[in-house]
Amino acid sequence: MSSSNLTATVVFATITGNNEAVADILVKQLEEAGVEVEKAEMSQSEPEDLQEKDLAFLVPYTYDEGSLPDEGLDYFDDLKNLDLKNLVYGIAGSGDNFYEGYYCLALDKFEERMQETGAKEAGPLVRINLYPAKRDEDKLATLVDASLEAVKK
Repeated sequence: MSSSNLTATVVFATITGNNEAVADILVKQLEEAGVEVEKAEMSQSEPEDLQEKDLAFLVPYTYDEGSLPDEGLDYFDDLKNLDLKNLVYGIAGSGDNFYEGYYCLALDKFEERMQETGAKEAGPLVRINLYPAKRDEDKLATLVDASLEAVKK
């Protein structure tokens, strides 16, 4: 399966704009790989739409002491009822490492939920401190590359 036949979605939630920047980087990298990709805000998305895609990238933020984003709660809850065994996913997100033990915890929660759906994990979570830097773009590129490999299997 060539990259040009693949479809992907990048679903994000953001307060500061950092996670939208992460989502934009993922979209650009996927487009450069020839993937047909759409970007959507989590509160404006339906998890069922993932059943139509080859790849999905979830980009949630962590609120307060490890909480999920308020606007992502319904999305998170609705994921649990889905069978996504034909989907390859990656999870990335921005946080503030000032919050040490709570740093990017929403990523872990979304990873657990995606594993419950049967979806295939492309690679390790990408935790980004604040606004994405060049090194973070490299980590995201590694995740995108891994997802493209995983979807061929």
